[in-house]
Amino acid sequence: MSQLLYRLGRSAATRPWAAIGAWVLLAVVVIASSSAFGRELDESFEAPGLDSYRAAELLAETQAAEGGVTAHVVLEAPDAAAELPTVEAALEALPHVLGTTSNVSPEGDIALVRVQYPAVADLDKSDLANLKEAVADLRDESSMTIETGGDLFFAFEEAPTGLGGVAGLVVAMVILLIAFGSLIAMGLPIGMALFGLIVGITSMKLVTYVIDIPAWAPELAAMVGLGVGIDYALFLVTRHRENLALGMPVAQAVGRAMATAGQAVLFAGGTVVVAILGLLFAGIPFVTGGGIAISAMVLVMVLASVTLLPALLGLAGHRINGRRRSPHRPSTGWHRWGAHVTRHATSYAVGGGVLMLALAAPVLALDLGFPDDGTKPESRTERRAYDLIAEGFGPGANGPLVIAVDISREQSVVGPLAAAVAADPGITSVGEPIVDLAAGVATLVAQPTTSPQDVATQETVARLRNDVFPAALDGTSATAHVGGQTATFADLGDRVQERMPRFVAAVLLLSFLLLTLLFRSVLVPLKAVLMNLLSVGAAYGVLVMVFQWGWAASLIGVESTVPIVSFIPLFMFAILFGLSMDYEVFLLSRVREEHRRHGDNTRAVIEGIAGTGRTITAAALIMVAVFSGFVLGSDPVVKMMGVGLATAIFLDATVIRMVLVPATMKLLGDANWWLPAWLDRLLPELDPAVAEQPAAADTAAQGGVSSRGRG
Repeated sequence: MSQLLYRLGRSAATRPWAAIGAWVLLAVVVIASSSAFGRELDESFEAPGLDSYRAAELLAETQAAEGGVTAHVVLEAPDAAAELPTVEAALEALPHVLGTTSNVSPEGDIALVRVQYPAVADLDKSDLANLKEAVADLRDESSMTIETGGDLFFAFEEAPTGLGGVAGLVVAMVILLIAFGSLIAMGLPIGMALFGLIVGITSMKLVTYVIDIPAWAPELAAMVGLGVGIDYALFLVTRHRENLALGMPVAQAVGRAMATAGQAVLFAGGTVVVAILGLLFAGIPFVTGGGIAISAMVLVMVLASVTLLPALLGLAGHRINGRRRSPHRPSTGWHRWGAHVTRHATSYAVGGGVLMLALAAPVLALDLGFPDDGTKPESRTERRAYDLIAEGFGPGANGPLVIAVDISREQSVVGPLAAAVAADPGITSVGEPIVDLAAGVATLVAQPTTSPQDVATQETVARLRNDVFPAALDGTSATAHVGGQTATFADLGDRVQERMPRFVAAVLLLSFLLLTLLFRSVLVPLKAVLMNLLSVGAAYGVLVMVFQWGWAASLIGVESTVPIVSFIPLFMFAILFGLSMDYEVFLLSRVREEHRRHGDNTRAVIEGIAGTGRTITAAALIMVAVFSGFVLGSDPVVKMMGVGLATAIFLDATVIRMVLVPATMKLLGDANWWLPAWLDRLLPELDPAVAEQPAAADTAAQGGVSSRGRG
């Protein structure tokens, strides 16, 4: 493979405009095709097989409005009932509104209007815009307090983007400028990553012809893609500049960088893709779609790194060093650190392990759920509407349970079932049943006594399914299912917990096999898998401490404790496991190079740290900067992803990669590179010596240019 990459890199550097032209043509085709033929992204969170999904299917068969999307309009006035006719008339005049229902609080000062829309597939962002405009007009025409929220906001409201992403990109540029000392060297990784980002994002509307892509996937894919794209380019540019410093011609330097660091990029990117594609084992369609979207973005970045970047390096020539003709400066800082850790390997292995386990311990208290509007900042109208509803009608009014009953062969069960549901201690009231005889479906809307994210609400849902429904429907052919947003997210949390072990096992196995193929070792891949489990576990633990326990939550703008969003652990595991493998591959590739050169394990570990420490640190800082942009947003879900990703990358590049990996590799000694003979014969050799090495490089290497000066 290294031979192929060498020739590919050298060819692109020699004929740069051919490679650049091919990418420009690809971008034009993708953008034009997406604009002309692209399909809209999916807004649903459906998961076939769940009880709430069966409820949604039944509701779709009936004409009951509860099967669609609702919005809440809450008004506060001394005589709220008197204001209702004007408000309802204005709302019912909006496009796609099927009708409204209203309630007035016992005190008479708060009124709730539920605005009913059809299914989300029949709506778009303009419906939310129309609702906001109508409410704004009502505010201007009266002295009422009016706030809005509900499912329509969840489906179409986009959280303010702020300056988080831009700030992360600016920080990345500063880090690259410091690391390289050259505007051109800084600009190439940024330019390549942004170009790849455009191709990747615009292609997603075309991928929907193969699988539904959730509407939130492009934002997450963009952040992951931007981070890995800059990182991969950083490693390649660093190795290219080292080759130039050894006296290689530009084309040779590019080819050699592709043959060494380029191979690491391919396997690092491949590991990220494999880890994220492990989401297919979760068995949740929107999670699978999101995983494919992110994987496609990473794949685009990998391809750009080994084809577009070599062309840009060829065009840049020696100008990539700016005024520094030789950027390769002897530096012993990382060499001293590697030597220090290996001299005290046992202490560092124990200390680092205890620290990571302590950070991961809170994961035992992980509570999966979904933050409702009550967790949003008070500056958001959804939060103010939530508080008014809870004040006037009780906390459960913010998350009613929609019960769908199949009465196609048994119609007399509706009354007794409604009475049984109303008698449950977790239910405060049940609305009048809506019966559609033609569809054979009855609909009950039950209000819990507790809020949507309360554990007691989940217990109520489970009790209805396991105890109330079987008792009330015993001896009949009727079936009942609990749906609605509250039940749906509770079911998703259960599905995640059920599928997580299978998903984790699949990712671990695939990653182990891929690393075994690359490093031709059993213990190195096994250690890598265990180390990455530590970093992911620590990230989970930090999420629990910040979001569930509230530690330092106010520093990032989180106003109340919230459960961890049910699908975030899945995405975090896949993304973090893949990204942490990036640094493992880059570090161990250099260690293996050195070990193959002289056979001394301890020396190889030290020189591997010296050769990659500075670059891995810069790469990690870039990742942390990019992911920290999430934390600056106002949405708790976005903040969770930002905190988790940034924390894990920071720990992985410091405690794991620069402490635990060298310490454990020192303790394992030559056993690091043990491979059973039978397996050695089965595995193909991926990196034979690269041909056509320039004499200058060979002379420099023989003259004692040690990799300990690198980085």
